[in-house]
Amino acid sequence: MVVVALWCLFFAYGSPDGDIIDCVHISNQPAFDHPFLKDHKIQMRPNFHPEGLFDENKLSEKQKEGSNAASSITQLWHANGKCPEDTIPIRRTNEDDVLRASSVKRYGRKKHRSIPKPRSADPDIINQSGHQHAIAYVEGDKYYGAKATINVWEPKIEQPNEFSLSQLWVLGGSFGQDLNSIEAGWQVSPDLYGDNNTRLFTYWTSDAYQATGCYNLLCSGFIQVNNNIAMGASISPISGYENSQYDISITIFKDPKEGHWWMQFGNDLVLGYWPSFLFSYLADSASMIEWGGEVVNSEPNGQHTSTQMGSGQFPEQGFGKASYFRNIQVVDSSNNLKSPKGLGTFTEQSNCYDVQTGSNDNWGHYFYYGGPGKNPNCP
Repeated sequence: MVVVALWCLFFAYGSPDGDIIDCVHISNQPAFDHPFLKDHKIQMRPNFHPEGLFDENKLSEKQKEGSNAASSITQLWHANGKCPEDTIPIRRTNEDDVLRASSVKRYGRKKHRSIPKPRSADPDIINQSGHQHAIAYVEGDKYYGAKATINVWEPKIEQPNEFSLSQLWVLGGSFGQDLNSIEAGWQVSPDLYGDNNTRLFTYWTSDAYQATGCYNLLCSGFIQVNNNIAMGASISPISGYENSQYDISITIFKDPKEGHWWMQFGNDLVLGYWPSFLFSYLADSASMIEWGGEVVNSEPNGQHTSTQMGSGQFPEQGFGKASYFRNIQVVDSSNNLKSPKGLGTFTEQSNCYDVQTGSNDNWGHYFYYGGPGKNPNCP
């Protein structure tokens, strides 16, 4: 749990959604509670960016009319101000947040087995984990980062203990007890945040969600350097059915010099980094990249949840109706952004949530994904 001493605060902003955003001096952020970071010198920017990072594929004229780039996305708390230089914004954790968790120890942590394991649609694993996915993925090489432009929606959640998210995963190790994962995207999680707002989030673990890692800044690890974006804060605006579409662009990449994993939002906002020593396998490189959606299916009343993934529409509905990832890329060993080779797809129950890939000159490699959950074909 994050406890911010009052002497650390420069400002605190009330957000229209009820959040309180504290502006905390950059050297007093939770990351430095980690014993290995006591004498860490903050790196304010990466030494290198992946080549091609700013070569965002241009949309066709028709798509420009309906889709808005990440630059138009803001966070709700910006309505009341921004944090000054040398501080970072931190969403304040309150008592209700912690009380909603299964335990204080588990607050801000994912459950084990919440990661999609392609080609393993074992019913026992599905039922044990309660997590379902619709993803695209690559494996079989060494990867040094990933990028995606992600369509932003506000899916409906049936039960407070369920969530729906859309993210990219940077993975190393096996899918056993040693899995390393860095994750970022948007999520709706009533249990974690106390509402149904769509929020920017990150996650990391070095032991398959057992003892290490957490969401956002709820434990030590991720070092934030940006004073504009608050992890866990609400995103605005969001896409509407047959209406304006809004996207966020996220890049996670490894600095070839220092070895840290950096996160970038849009084309110019470098948010911060995960120090390489947090990880075993990812200290070198990733062995798999995944992009897509995830929901928790708690099977209320013995039936499949009606919690939506993406927009709540199946992929075949297409632009303006179904949610998408576009311009998905990987970073290779030469620090270049490349189109993914051998892109695969995976979903446990395609009648509940599905995924369909494609590629064109405007969007590069892309896919539509998601679904309504419970329906006549998904009882």
